[in-house]
Parts: sequence; C-alpha cells; structure tokens
Amino acid sequence: MDFEPSEVQVELAEGMRRLCGGRFPLDRLRSLEGGGQVVDRAGWIALGEAGVFDLCLAESAGGAGMGLAEAALVFEELGRALVPGPLVASHLAAGLVDGADDGSAVVGLVEASGPRTGGVVLPTVVEHLADLDVLLVVSDRGVGSLDPRALSATELRRPMDPLTPVWSLDHLPEGIPIAGPDVSGWWRRDGAVLTAALQVGLAAWATDLAVAYAKQRRQFGRPVGGFQAVKHLCADMAVRTEVARCAVHAAAVTIDQPDVGDALVAAAGAKLLADEAALANGRSCIQVHGGMGFTWEVPAHLAYKRARVLATQFGTDDELAASLADALADSLADASVPMPRDVG
Repeated sequence: MDFEPSEVQVELAEGMRRLCGGRFPLDRLRSLEGGGQVVDRAGWIALGEAGVFDLCLAESAGGAGMGLAEAALVFEELGRALVPGPLVASHLAAGLVDGADDGSAVVGLVEASGPRTGGVVLPTVVEHLADLDVLLVVSDRGVGSLDPRALSATELRRPMDPLTPVWSLDHLPEGIPIAGPDVSGWWRRDGAVLTAALQVGLAAWATDLAVAYAKQRRQFGRPVGGFQAVKHLCADMAVRTEVARCAVHAAAVTIDQPDVGDALVAAAGAKLLADEAALANGRSCIQVHGGMGFTWEVPAHLAYKRARVLATQFGTDDELAASLADALADSLADASVPMPRDVG
C-alpha cells in the first residue's frame, strides 16, 4: 500500500483548491451568513461538473470511477474553503437520486432517531432544508426519500454555524424506500470519512489563518509569532492537522482496499481525530488572534462553529470512542489476550 499521493491525486486536489478559491471566496460566503438559503446553485453545479459528487460513482454509471482516497483529498479542499451545503449527502446520493451526480439537485440527509431514555422522542434537526430538492432519511432499515417542501418544519433562529441553517421537525416520516440496510451501512462508514476530510480542511484553514496573523501582528516591536507561547499554539495546530490528515487518508485507502485492515475501525478513528483537530484548532486560532479573535469580524469563529456542527454528524466523539473500545475488546478476545485485572 502506497500512502504517498500520486501525481493525479495532487493535481486533483490543487484543481479543487483553485475552483473553490474562484467560486467560493470568503467575502462572498460571509455575505450569506444568517440566511435561510446559503447554497449557490451555480457554484453547486460547478462542483458537479468538476466531479465532486460522482467521483466515486462507477464509470459504467456515468461517474469518474475513482476511490474514496481521491474523494478525501477533494473534500479536504472543500472544508478548507468553508463551502456550505450538504456536500457529503449529495456525494453519497450520486447514482441513487436523479441530479445528485451532476449538481443539478441538492440532496440532504438526516439520521432517523428513535426514542431516548425514558421514551422521550426529541425533534429532528434538518440542515439546509430550504435549499434541498430531496431529503434522504437513513436508518437501520435502509434509506428513504422525502420531498422537503412537503414537510412542516420550523426554522431555528441563531444556528451554531451561520452558514448552516437548521430546521426542527416534530415528526420525521420514513419516506419512500430507495435502498436497503446495506447501503445505509456503507453510507455511515464513507460519510464519516468524508466528514472527517472536511474537518481536516477546517483544521488546516484555521492553522493558516493563525500563522498568518501571528506573522503580521506586532507587539513590543516584533511579530507575536516570535513569542514562545504563540509558537507552541501554532505548532500544536500543525501537528494535530497532520495526524488527522494521516488518519483520514489511511481510512480512505483501507475502505478502497478492505483486505488491508478493518474499514469500520479506521473510519471511526479518522473521524474521532479529525473532529478533535478541527475543534482544538478552531479554539487555538481564536486564541492566537487575542481579544479581537472573539469578534464577529474575524473569520476565526467560522471554522470553530462549522467544526462543532460536523462533529455531530456520522458519529459523535462518545459514540466513536465507544465503537473503537468495543472493537479493541473484540480483537483482544479473538487473540486470546488476557484483559488486565482490576487493582484493588
């Protein structure tokens, strides 16, 4: 297995960075903050034409026929550019929902949740509802399709991420079945890796923003980046990003070549590390900016808020840590390795 990106993969990532820089500049994205609709349809179609959504779709079905390794590189650049919208859902839906592959349809996704402890059923939160053409419901039974315009939903004021508007549904129908539990299973796995790739992009963007400011801001006659405390913050951000990036790339390659390892474990580990990197780097970026870092004008908060949102998708940190612990216990049991005894 070769973990070094090939020339084609490098060019793919660089091309996506150029596309995002031209189509989704930060000032244009910030003009959409707080609106109910944040998906730029022309930009979405441009992403479709660039192959973002049909990248992993088989060539026989009209896609690019590439693997998740290439998709992870692309989604890292989308995360770095803070591109809003249901990117992962539309990518997963390619070949299953008409228009998802070429960007002519915006497809959202929501996980069906059952009753919580005590039988309490909480409202379902749906992102980007006003922008969606199709809403897919994922459950253990499979995937169902809903018309978002037919849903009775309430838009929530002041969402966590100003570029991720959310709506609340008291009742979520199952929808028209379009795929079975095998599809929902691999969607959860691949969706976790692609969301982790977005988080790596956010972590990298926050690092670049902090380093640029540390070089520019001067205090006591020298750039603040020359002070040891700020150096350590920026260095830790860079290390977290690289560790998470390695985990995401390893998970993507493992899914493409399942004979080399446990794909589910790799995906859970990648998502866990990427969530941690994006959240920690978002906080550190704000800290490097000092008092002004907490203001709305400085874009540092956008990375942190988007990271908080993505950390709730395709597994929270508690859920992912529990799944990894279970996998480790199973592997130890299979290897007949004695578990450590309690020390009393």
